[in-house]
Amino acid sequence: MSQNGGGIDLDTSLGYLLKEASSVLRAAMEEVLRPLGMTVTHYSCLELLAQRPGLSNSELARGAFVTRQSMNTLLQALERDGYVTRPAQARVGKVLPAQLTPRGRQSLERASAAVRSVEVRMLAGMSEAEQASALRILRVMIRSLRDGDDGGR
Repeated sequence: MSQNGGGIDLDTSLGYLLKEASSVLRAAMEEVLRPLGMTVTHYSCLELLAQRPGLSNSELARGAFVTRQSMNTLLQALERDGYVTRPAQARVGKVLPAQLTPRGRQSLERASAAVRSVEVRMLAGMSEAEQASALRILRVMIRSLRDGDDGGR
């Protein structure tokens, strides 16, 4: 029973717990990435480019959960610092797809190892079956919300 007159009980609110988990995860990732001179957004951009080369600025922004303007600023900095390259002119439309440089790949390898260590720490108290269940449950929740009001049916 809620103690705040019909509001959400934060101790049992799944949404609140997910937000708290997300916040704690981001802080832990920032902590291990900071010594590498990276932020979570910087890392996310490099990881997306490694896994899906040639993504546009808009696609990278969506994947890293930032605005297009923020991603454009980040890409300019990454290009200036030698982590990515982009063509001087677009082949089609306005899209200037970025690609990782050898320096970007090397930096990503160190960052990926650091982020993996955070995930290992986060999952340390769970069995393999519990980890698999958690992934499945989170995917179902995401799909249900993306599908709209039909409850994912």
